[in-house]
Amino acid sequence: MKTLKDLFVHTLQDVYYAEQQIVEALPKMIEKAEANELRNVLKAHLAETQTQVERLEAVFEMIDEEPATEICEGVDGLIEEAEELMDEVDDRSVLDAGIVASGQAVEHYEIARYGTLAAWAAQLGLTEAKDLLEETLEEEKRADRLLSEIAVQNINRQAA
Repeated sequence: MKTLKDLFVHTLQDVYYAEQQIVEALPKMIEKAEANELRNVLKAHLAETQTQVERLEAVFEMIDEEPATEICEGVDGLIEEAEELMDEVDDRSVLDAGIVASGQAVEHYEIARYGTLAAWAAQLGLTEAKDLLEETLEEEKRADRLLSEIAVQNINRQAA
């Protein structure tokens, strides 16, 4: 990689891979979740994530690149950690708290990536791409807030 655009494309491929892995992982989390409110938040975010994949494909098209993935070890590690937790925790209330924590770890990763990509798109003069990336960034922030709210209002109390 020699240019900011090269780094932008590489990171776009990274997050494209990450979103695809998240689409695969969320149904397992939904299935394991006990609290209806947690399942509902995760289901809504699964639908959002599928739309985010489509947005990324649109960004690839805007920059005349074929959609491609770059293995994202960071998100792979976060998903692996979540899967291990889901296998190890027996108490369903405690598991819900763990699912929230795992979900927020992924959201924070995505927030960092999308914030960076949007800033780079702006720097590169890719206004439409920046707008799409910022739209996804706001969705990731909202998902993080929703997870925090349900944790504080109910899930953490149930786990305690």
